Amino acid sequence: MNYCNIKFYDIADGEGVRTTLFVSGCTNRCKGCFQPETWDFKYGEPFDASAEQQILDSLAPDYIDGLTLLGGEPFEPPNQAALVPFLRRVRERHPDKTVWAYTGFLLEDLLSGSAKRTLFTDEMLSLIDVLVDGPYIEERRNLMLQFRGSENQRVIDLPATLQKRRIVIWDKLIR
Repeated sequence: MNYCNIKFYDIADGEGVRTTLFVSGCTNRCKGCFQPETWDFKYGEPFDASAEQQILDSLAPDYIDGLTLLGGEPFEPPNQAALVPFLRRVRERHPDKTVWAYTGFLLEDLLSGSAKRTLFTDEMLSLIDVLVDGPYIEERRNLMLQFRGSENQRVIDLPATLQKRRIVIWDKLIR
């Protein structure tokens, strides 16, 4: 897997102060995407042990609330294969930090037999606290939304959703 950026001290892509990993590769190709260069799976640099260590170290301070995965598309099959072992290490080393992920896919499609579902999907979902799902739709763009770009996107409390087997919207969302 390649990545195009690691953003430290990010306050826009999830609750609190976060480290954000922007992965490369996306087949959604949403009209109006703010990073179309990340559609290319070869864009950026290899996500290697050095990049992983930088992120793990950046999560150590108490004032860092967690990790956010953006893209590109974290749920593209090759990205899932690379991210799951990394997310395991994040959870082992920083169990009190939250993990957010953004996806252009719907959660229901990731849980069903969609083409993007892999043997890593369920575990990856189990390692995420908040999932922002749905494609960016330029015609539904709304700059007043918290943590998302278009009105169709949802901010999902993933552990509660998986437990209750119905979509549970994150309860800290400003409506």
